Parts: sequence; C-alpha cells; structure tokens
Amino acid sequence: QMVLSKLAEEMSNTIVATIKGADDVLSALRGAVKNQVTGTLKDVGDIASSSLEGVADVVHGGVAAASKVGVSLTGAVKDAVASAVLAVSETGGNIMTAASKAARGAVSGVAEVGGDVANAAVSAVEGAIESAGNVGASTMDAAREASLGAIKAADDVSDEVGKTVRDALLAAASLPRDVIEKVVKGSEK
Repeated sequence: QMVLSKLAEEMSNTIVATIKGADDVLSALRGAVKNQVTGTLKDVGDIASSSLEGVADVVHGGVAAASKVGVSLTGAVKDAVASAVLAVSETGGNIMTAASKAARGAVSGVAEVGGDVANAAVSAVEGAIESAGNVGASTMDAAREASLGAIKAADDVSDEVGKTVRDALLAAASLPRDVIEKVVKGSEK
C-alpha cells in the first residue's frame, strides 16, 4: 500500500477544493493540475535540470482528488497527465521527464485509491502522447517515457500489478505497439 507523499496529499486537498462543485469537473481538474505543476516548478528555480519529482506528486494528488469527487478515473488520468506535460513544456522543463513522472504519479495515485491500474497506465500514456503532439515534441519518445513511468509505478505496487500493466500497454490499440514492446522487453525483471 502506497502512502501519499505530503505534497501529493496537499495537492489532492487543494485540487478537491478547486474542482468540487465545478460544472465541468474534468476541465477544472486540467486547470488545477496545470496550475499546481506550474507553481511547483516556479519554486524549483532551474527547471531545465530539475528532476521534476513534484510532477508525480501533483498528478498523484490530482487523480486522488478526482476519485474523491467521483470523476471517471480513466478521463482524470489522461487529462491530469496531459496537463502536467503541457505545464512542464510551457515552463521550459524536459517534456520526456515530465511524461515519465506524470505517468508514474497517475498510476500510483490510481493504485492508492483502488482503481483499475491497467486502464490508468494506458490512459496515462495516451495523455502523454496527446500533450507531446500538441507541443510538437516526439509522440514516440513520450510514449516510451510514459510507459516506463507507468511500469515503474506498477512494479512498486507488486510484481503482479506490474505484469498486468505490461499486458494492458501491449494490448492497447491506441498505443504505438513497436515502442511499447521495446519498453516492456527492456523492463522485464
């Protein structure tokens, strides 16, 4: 059982307060995640060389918040990851690192609230691909990095969850199969 980091916990509470009662909760979630990532990065200083650890916490908190207000986790994951990657891109951070951290945060967040981790992993990678495409970055690189992040988070839950996530990523028609196959082969224990 993963414990929400202090930052993720704070993010979750802040985001719940922001999105609760919003007419369009997913839209509110996207805005909240983007604002929180931007705020977190502004505190970092040298964003270009930052490890972007805070991105995982924000996305984790965003997903936890979505589950508390009863939003579809699949939609929440995709939107939270896409918003986080976009925020990092706009602040000059490394988009690929962001894709990896955001996917990791999303999968660990969904695992913590007892959601469908396999679905979350696929949605996270889709969100990273979408955002990378929107900012003119390599969608293949984003798919690779987000898959690695998702698998890492899944392995942290258990070997079984790791296997389930690998299988789901391989089976997802929406993801670039050749890229995913390489990641899965390279990540097997």
